[in-house]
Amino acid sequence: MDEPGAQVLVTEREDGVIELRPHVAVPADQAWFWTPEWQAGEREADEQIARGEIETFDNVDDFLAALEADWKEAHADE
Repeated sequence: MDEPGAQVLVTEREDGVIELRPHVAVPADQAWFWTPEWQAGEREADEQIARGEIETFDNVDDFLAALEADWKEAHADE
């Protein structure tokens, strides 16, 4: 994460000087992707895709209609 001193990039200049510069492996604005919760969701999605539990659409209108139908089904008891 974005913490000073968490990691450093070491380079040697042509004049022999060793430079140590802060290096962030995961930028703070992308850290959400690497949280355990998000990664669990990624694994679940990968498993669903592998099982063929996916739906494809020819256009955005068909996609939105399917979303609306799913929403109505999920909220039918309300």
